[in-house]
Amino acid sequence: MIVIHDLPYIPYGGIVQAMDEKLKKSQLARLGRIEGQVRGVARMIEEERYCIDVLTQIRAVRAALDKVEQETLSDHLQHCVAHAFHAGSENDRQTKIDELLEVLDSRRR
Repeated sequence: MIVIHDLPYIPYGGIVQAMDEKLKKSQLARLGRIEGQVRGVARMIEEERYCIDVLTQIRAVRAALDKVEQETLSDHLQHCVAHAFHAGSENDRQTKIDELLEVLDSRRR
């Protein structure tokens, strides 16, 4: 369980299942590279680099973040959602469905 300010933190959807350790390491490495890419974009802007080059790098950052999102969603579906559907209550299942709909809807905005 996660503890924030000496209080247990239970996320919106309930109890958290840990992300697969291999995926976690992969995601953290990818996010580290993305962080470097974002710093690179900032440098490009500071150096007044050609706009198309900056835009190309921004698209690369977005693509990398999309990959992190895709893998995290896949892990969530395979573990958290699958668990709610196999071992959870009707309320657990509906909560997982509502969470997914909210996340997917917010992505369209």
